[in-house]
Amino acid sequence: MVNELFQDIIRKRRSVRKFEAGHSVSKKALKRIIDCGRWAPSGANVQCWDFLVIDEPEMRDAVTDVFQRQAQRLVDHAKGFPAVKKTYLANTVAIVIVIGDPRWKVCFPQPTSQGWGKEYLENNEAIFLCSLGAAIQNIQLGVTAEGLTSAWLSGGGEDITNKELSELLGYPEWMRAYGTIPIGYPAASQNRRYRRPLEQTIHWNGYQPTKYRRHEQVDFYESIVRPFAMYRDEESMETWVDRAKKLGKWDSAFTSAETNPGGKLQPRADFSAPRVVGKATKRRNQD
Repeated sequence: MVNELFQDIIRKRRSVRKFEAGHSVSKKALKRIIDCGRWAPSGANVQCWDFLVIDEPEMRDAVTDVFQRQAQRLVDHAKGFPAVKKTYLANTVAIVIVIGDPRWKVCFPQPTSQGWGKEYLENNEAIFLCSLGAAIQNIQLGVTAEGLTSAWLSGGGEDITNKELSELLGYPEWMRAYGTIPIGYPAASQNRRYRRPLEQTIHWNGYQPTKYRRHEQVDFYESIVRPFAMYRDEESMETWVDRAKKLGKWDSAFTSAETNPGGKLQPRADFSAPRVVGKATKRRNQD
């Protein structure tokens, strides 16, 4: 039976980007948080991570400067993404950067038969990234258990940003910052962010095609709904006061147990780039 207290911690975890200034946290508390990451599962038990804990104000400010430049590159070169400025990092009590060490992928299953290279090398990358993701999630839950709050910033792993971080913090450039976790005291309480209905995500004893999310639904989320689903303090879209306006014909697909009542699946499509332009992403085509 799952411990109810642990479920409460999971539900209380938030991605917070507004912190109160003027606080501090003990190294003992930070060690407890990092120890949660240390206990995450990893492929072949290689523990392919290192945790850089930035708690000195001068170094925190230098890391913040790196992410300010990263945020500006998003504005300049990834137009349409609902990015936020990284000035809030200056109010954190610590910043944890999770570094991935790719050498340990050699310990995962390796192809020994001709023609199987792609099969196993791609799977090794998945094992590597999933291992790092587990550590990052454990750290975030550890933060919540300490009565603090955090966010999971995907920025840091891009080539330019990672190069700047490696030069500043001293780790080899061929390692990579896969997760950045600012830690602090929230400036305001936050409700739960959007979550898909539980029954929509569960498939009993096999994949249920009526719960498949169609290509067009992905397009709609990316081009219209994304900024609201990312930042509104509402767990269910059913509570949105402008629900009809925002969801339109896709209301049922986002709020009910079935996203695809007809049960028809679709062939693979190219989603390597956004496919449509909506109100939320129209800036990406601007100069």
